[in-house]
Amino acid sequence: MIVVKIGKILNEAGLKATPQRKMIYEIMTEFGHSSIDEIIVKVQEKSPEVTLSTIYRIIDTFYKSGLITKLNHPSGKCFYDITLHEHCHILMDNEITDYDDPELTNLVKSHLKKKSFKHLDAIEKISIHIIVKQNKQVSQ
Repeated sequence: MIVVKIGKILNEAGLKATPQRKMIYEIMTEFGHSSIDEIIVKVQEKSPEVTLSTIYRIIDTFYKSGLITKLNHPSGKCFYDITLHEHCHILMDNEITDYDDPELTNLVKSHLKKKSFKHLDAIEKISIHIIVKQNKQVSQ
C-alpha cells in the first residue's frame, strides 16, 4: 500500500497523517490480523526511536476512530483487524483467516428479521467467528 493512500485513509478517519501513524497502519496492513506484540516488534525494527507508549496510543486512536477492530482469540490473545467490511473469521490454533461469505451474513439478517429482531435497522455489523478445535486436521 502506498504511503499517499495511507495518508488519505488516516485523513478520512479524521486523523493527522503523521509518519508514525502511517508506518503503524502500513505494518498492520501487512499483517491483516496482528497482536500488539507483533506490531511492537515490527515498529521497533523499522524505527527503534518510536516508544511503546506512542505505539499503544496510536493503536488506541485507530480503534477509537474506527480504522481497526479488536478480535479476541480463544487463546486469550487480542488481535487487531484492519479489514473493516463485514466478514467472518476462522480461528484455528494461533491463526486467524478472513472468510468472506455475504450469503451467510444475509442468512443471519434474514433469520433475525423472521424472529422480529427489534433493532434490525440499527445493526452496524455482523461478526461471525468460526472456532476450529485446536490440533484437529481439517479436510479440504
